[in-house]
Amino acid sequence: MPKDLSNYRKSYEKQELLESNCPENPMELFKDWFLNADASNAIVETNAMTISTIGNDGFPKSRVVLLKKYTWEGFIFYTNYTSEKGKAIEENNHICLSFFWPALEQQIIIKGTAEKLAENLSDGYFESRPNGSKLGAWASPQSRVVASKKELEKQLASFEKEYQGKEIPRPEHWGGYLVKPISIEFWQGRPNRMHDRMRYSLRKDFSWKLERLAP
Repeated sequence: MPKDLSNYRKSYEKQELLESNCPENPMELFKDWFLNADASNAIVETNAMTISTIGNDGFPKSRVVLLKKYTWEGFIFYTNYTSEKGKAIEENNHICLSFFWPALEQQIIIKGTAEKLAENLSDGYFESRPNGSKLGAWASPQSRVVASKKELEKQLASFEKEYQGKEIPRPEHWGGYLVKPISIEFWQGRPNRMHDRMRYSLRKDFSWKLERLAP
């Protein structure tokens, strides 16, 4: 029996976002929002973000990954380059990132272009990972069909044996992406669905244009 969700709603009343609170550079506002969210006990993984790509089949696909660093240039995450998302980015590097922090009634939506990180930067991050995560990057043929869970466990055991007592190098098929934003929208929930939406758009001279959007 279908469940009627038409009465599922809440009133957003915690904060507001005004032009006077928006700095010239959106990365400053992102930093402020992120640090505030990270300090909140109500948010378990502040750096969890949805990444949307356009696949080779023409369909968009979204999944949650973890942001690992943000700089003035953009946003960095790591993945298997031969995964479904990696292949999609190789064909079309226009992607979207989004953060949703319901406890704060906030969203951030980022459009940008993804490019591979320099190998030495991916090496540096890989070295900081726990050994189990390093071995997982070797053992998992991400996004590919596998015969069974046992097959994956056998692969992991094989690499555990191979690298026992040895340094585990970064696989060539695994590394980071830097997403350089061209648009960043900050969404703050407000009562009566009159939400605050402030969008920064990158100009040709690399300055940012700030506009309020209707909710």
